[in-house]
Amino acid sequence: MIEQDDFDINTRLHTIVRGEDEAAMVESVGLALVKLPDVLNRLKPDIMIVHGDRFDALALATSAALMNIRILHIEGGEVSGTIDDSIRHAITKLAHYHVCCTRSAEQHLISMCEDHDRILLAGCPSYDKLLSAKNKDYMSIIRMWLGSKEMVRVMRKKGIEHHPNFRAVKHVPFDQFIQLVAHAGCMIGNSSCGVREVGAFGTPVINLGTRQIGRETGENVLHVRDADTQDKILQALHLQFGKQYPCSKIYGDGNAVPRILKFLKSIDLQEPLQKKFCFPPVKENISQDIDHILETLSALAVDLGGTNLRVAIVSMKGEIVKKYTQFNPKTYEERINLILQMCVEAAAEAVKLNCRILGVGISTGGRVNPREGIVLHSTKLIQEWNSVDLRTPLSDTLHLPVWVDNDGNCAALAERKFGQGKGLENFVTLITGTGIGGGIIHQHELIHGSSFCAAELGHLVVSLDGPDCSCGSHGCIEAYASGMALQREAKKLHDEDLLLVEGMSVPKDEAVGALHLIQAAKLGNAKAQSILRTAGTALGLGVVNILHTMNPSLVILSGVLASHYIHIVKDIIRQQALSSVQDVDVVVSDLVDPALLGAASMVLDYTTRRIY
Repeated sequence: MIEQDDFDINTRLHTIVRGEDEAAMVESVGLALVKLPDVLNRLKPDIMIVHGDRFDALALATSAALMNIRILHIEGGEVSGTIDDSIRHAITKLAHYHVCCTRSAEQHLISMCEDHDRILLAGCPSYDKLLSAKNKDYMSIIRMWLGSKEMVRVMRKKGIEHHPNFRAVKHVPFDQFIQLVAHAGCMIGNSSCGVREVGAFGTPVINLGTRQIGRETGENVLHVRDADTQDKILQALHLQFGKQYPCSKIYGDGNAVPRILKFLKSIDLQEPLQKKFCFPPVKENISQDIDHILETLSALAVDLGGTNLRVAIVSMKGEIVKKYTQFNPKTYEERINLILQMCVEAAAEAVKLNCRILGVGISTGGRVNPREGIVLHSTKLIQEWNSVDLRTPLSDTLHLPVWVDNDGNCAALAERKFGQGKGLENFVTLITGTGIGGGIIHQHELIHGSSFCAAELGHLVVSLDGPDCSCGSHGCIEAYASGMALQREAKKLHDEDLLLVEGMSVPKDEAVGALHLIQAAKLGNAKAQSILRTAGTALGLGVVNILHTMNPSLVILSGVLASHYIHIVKDIIRQQALSSVQDVDVVVSDLVDPALLGAASMVLDYTTRRIY
């Protein structure tokens, strides 16, 4: 394989002693230690890259360390549960620099007193190829099956090799092996491949015995520790065969190689070679930042509004690193293609900005099933947006987990993580924009309701004979206090020449909207002031109903109209609410982009609860 990749081969060493027992391994290590000094003296490498945990890698690391050659170890810090652990950790102690695949492995290296500034959390290099390799041209490869020498002997002894559905081979080329694994109904054995690489495709795995029991695994792996019990293996096959699990990103996101190359280039060959250990207390910094590569754990956030489609890279601290904005297309096909295009561009830019994207969060209008990532049905502002599966096309394209929720719920999540709801057990968010939406946090969790219709606060009825609402009812808060409602009233005044006052003008090519009504009210237009007071009263009555129903500790008004309503809402609470809830605080949100931040928080909260 090395020859096929056209590497310049400086030396060929034959060090493997025949035999599959422990003595053969020891002899092989000894033979390598005898031959390697001459080779290393001749090549004089600046850095020796040592991979994995095989016994021959231990010989290489030992020789390089004793000859004062810098060592970079790839895939250290992992735990499998066999002698491999001892070999792997021994190489770690000899190595000067470390590239690990998982956050847990990174923490293990730090716990072993390795210098945090010499550790790179890059992901598994093989994932760079795995996540882009799956295709449908695989039927010619299905004939090949992989087995160890002992497995081959057993199969021959049992006569299984003559069965048309079995094939025993010593080696399958990597590209073909990827296709085999990606389309297999199940993988069974005790190879690390089953718990590492196979997770990239969501292929079911049955891990036999205890050899890999210590490794981190995705939900696609089922362990059968007592591998000699035939019934357990058969039961495991019945449970696993043919299933399709979500793609696991525990071991990487497909960008390991660029990170490793950047890390290698950053190594200062003039710094002292003597290795330093960081003894306890262990450094508590769990970020991926190192002196040379400052990566930021981030999310891709998508906001689908009635007018604009926005995509942003959002950091763990709620900083919008970069934002992209386009007009929201009118048709489903144009819209989904634009979302994919913008997300792909943002993901590529994130690599340049040293941001590690953990997943994609989407905020959209309408009723959403967040468990399935489906928009059940949308508002009239977003056309052709009913029964839309957003999770599948984005996850398939970006190879990232995807979360979807209603924009009102996302605003509440944003307040919980980054805003004035942080640390509160119970609060309610009301969005005052084109429509009226909301989100409810109860006992620190978002309330969705039995049919994902909770927190449709804009459709609380505050008058039995009020104006028609877009939902088909009338007298809803949204029919009084939304941007659409204010625009409707502004147009009425303008058509009757009752809107404009001294100091105001509306260009002929500009549509009359809510902001013109607000401007007229500020300039003393009594009719505009009356309309705003009625709208604020309707919103205030809705808040009173919320206080009496939910009894939250805080109500947060969000959106462009919030600051214009806050004082009227507080007046209505004083006039109409029970005395027991009149002390509940009502505030205006200080978040600039709650929809984007809420979409990002779905990703950041979920992924950081688990080992990535």
